Amino acid sequence: MRLLYFATMSRIALLVFFFTASFVFSQEKNSKNFFVDANCFYGTILRHNKDISHLVKAHPDGFIVGFNRKTYGTERWHQEYNYPDWGFSFVHQNAHYEVLGDNYGLYGHFNFYFLKRNLFFRIGQGIAYNTNPFDLETNFKNNAYGSQFLSSTYLMLNYNKQNLFKNFGIQAGIALVHYSNGNFKAPNSSTNAFTINVGVQYSVSNETSEYIFDSLPKKISEPIKYNFVLRGGLNESDYLNLGQHPFFVVSAFADKRLSYKSTLQLGADFFYLPFLKKEIEYLSIAFPSAGVEGDEDFKRVGVFAGHELRINDLAVVTQVGYYVYYPYDFEGRTYFRAGLKYYATDKLFGVITLKSHGAKVEGVEFGVGIRI
Repeated sequence: MRLLYFATMSRIALLVFFFTASFVFSQEKNSKNFFVDANCFYGTILRHNKDISHLVKAHPDGFIVGFNRKTYGTERWHQEYNYPDWGFSFVHQNAHYEVLGDNYGLYGHFNFYFLKRNLFFRIGQGIAYNTNPFDLETNFKNNAYGSQFLSSTYLMLNYNKQNLFKNFGIQAGIALVHYSNGNFKAPNSSTNAFTINVGVQYSVSNETSEYIFDSLPKKISEPIKYNFVLRGGLNESDYLNLGQHPFFVVSAFADKRLSYKSTLQLGADFFYLPFLKKEIEYLSIAFPSAGVEGDEDFKRVGVFAGHELRINDLAVVTQVGYYVYYPYDFEGRTYFRAGLKYYATDKLFGVITLKSHGAKVEGVEFGVGIRI
């Protein structure tokens, strides 16, 4: 049965693959800039958290179909990053365990090339739909997914050979597929599937464009800039039925752009976290021996250092912080933040970040900011 399912999924992936290729071929005038790929994968769910041990029952499999646009150097970031591809992808994962259900996701992605373009690293970020999330009455075992809609990231490292036979090529490698709702709704232990994959590529045209090798401008030199960001979102305590609550984060930091790609950051955060207030009240009543009085402050203050990797108007943000005001013990004093920033202008930007304590996610933050 397992082999039958995998064969069926392989056929579905190939059908989607050829349909996409045909559609692109018929619609795209400058078709030599595009290719599509389809990969079938098989793997295992990693025990990143002891709370999901009961969910690791079988080996997940599925497929990934990608639509990719090539770059040739018409913009500076193409050359800075060795002419990457950008595109969109669809991922289906079957955990082969009814409790976890199936996941279907849509992503935006980049492919970055190495070793004379024989090796590429893909990072995709998107939203997934789960068919069987947690339900206290009908599916209480699924503490990995507390909601039907999940934030999802996948990483893929593949060896590829394009245009081996006419427009067709092959690729194979490994991938990591992550699903989590960012603690938007409890429970949210999340899953990470480590997989191996094999697939095919189809270049919509066998013509190729010439890469542009302009001499890049000199290093970018900017003075120290000051940033102010307001973030917010919804999250929930891990203790069930305490409700979803809005949270707010006010951040101020200085940054120094060192090059076209890299910017360093140093700053502070103020956290207003009502979900902690509800948790504190609950613990003080339900577990009096836990040492929680009930009047602890639910607000926090942290300091952080960070890095920003610019990709044109997009930037990948990573930060490490430490709480200097920490009245209630929740998941430790160190926190991490990672996400994407989009510069609408030189001064105004929007940002989506994931804040966590190690492997434990606290919330997805949506923010706007100014850089002066």
